[in-house]
Amino acid sequence: MEPTQIRLTIPDSVNPLVLMGPADALLRRIESAFSAIVTVRGSQVSVVGPADEVDQVVSVFSHLIGLVEAGETPTAKDVDLLLGRARRGAENAEPGRGEVIQTLRGRSIRPKTPGQSRYIDAIKNNTITFGLGPAGTGKTYLAMAMAVAALKRHEIARIVLARPVVEAGESLGYLPGTLEEKLDPYMRPLYDALFDMVEAERAQTLVEQGVIEVAPLAFMRGRTMNDAFVILDEAQNTTPDQMKMFLTRLGFNSKFVITGDSSQRDLLGENGVDVARRVLADVDDIAFVDLRGDDIVRHSLVAAIVDAYQSADQSGRAVGKTQAQ
Repeated sequence: MEPTQIRLTIPDSVNPLVLMGPADALLRRIESAFSAIVTVRGSQVSVVGPADEVDQVVSVFSHLIGLVEAGETPTAKDVDLLLGRARRGAENAEPGRGEVIQTLRGRSIRPKTPGQSRYIDAIKNNTITFGLGPAGTGKTYLAMAMAVAALKRHEIARIVLARPVVEAGESLGYLPGTLEEKLDPYMRPLYDALFDMVEAERAQTLVEQGVIEVAPLAFMRGRTMNDAFVILDEAQNTTPDQMKMFLTRLGFNSKFVITGDSSQRDLLGENGVDVARRVLADVDDIAFVDLRGDDIVRHSLVAAIVDAYQSADQSGRAVGKTQAQ
C-alpha cells in the first residue's frame, strides 16, 4: 500500500520555534511516537507514512498550532496529552480556548479537551452542574478554578468546599488530634487545588475570614447558601438523603457543582448521584456532564489504567466481582 503524504502549513501568526519547542524537543517527541516520517522546512510540515498515523500526526500538530495561536507555549505534557488522545481516536473537536484563571506560576487554566469544554460551559450556563467521570479528568480542579475566578470578579461572596466523610476502616473518634486535624486528610485534595490558584497565606486569611470554607457534608444541614460557589466533591459517596439535603441548601445568586466518579465508591447500594440523575434529569438549570477516558489530562498511563479497569468490569474480571461469583 502506498504511503500517505500530507503537508501542513504553519500560519504566519505562529512562531515555529515555539511550536517545535526548545531545540525541537516537541518535534522529536512527536516523531518518536510514530513510524511516520515528519519533515519540517520553514513553515511547511510534511508527514509521510501509514494513513492512520499521518492523520494522528496532523491532528497533534493542528492542536499544537491552536495552542500557540491562543498565546500558550506548548509543553511536553501538552504533547503527551495530544498523543494519548490521538492514539485513542478521541474526537477532533477543538477544546475551548477561553482562559478560566491563571495559577500562581502564571500558567493559564483552560479546558484541554472537548469534554472539559462542555463541563466549563455547563457551569457557566447552569445553576447546578454535575461533573461525573474517572480520575484525572479535571472535575474538581476546573470547578475550583471557576469558583476562584468568580470570587475574584466579585460575582460571589464566598466559596464553600464540601466532601462526604466516609471512613475506611478507622473511626474518626479514635484518630488522634482535634476535629480539624482529623478532617484534614479528607479535605486535602480540595486544599491542593485551592493552593495552586491562591497564595497559601492569602488562602489561609480567606479561610479565617469565612470567605473560603472547607467543611464535611454533614455540616451543611440546616444552612442556606446565598452568594456562594459551592463544590461538593466525591459525591459518589453520598446517600440519596444526603444529596437531597445538599441540593436544597441552594440560595440566591449561588452556583453548585457536584463532582463524582462512580468507579470509586466506598458505599454500598444506590448513591446520591444515581438517584439525583434519575430524578432531576428533566429539571431546567441543572446539567449533567459525563467526562470520559478521552478527557483525562494526567499522566497518559492514568488513561490506560482507567481503560483496563473498565474492561475488567465489563468482563466481570474486576476484583470483588470475581470473588462474588
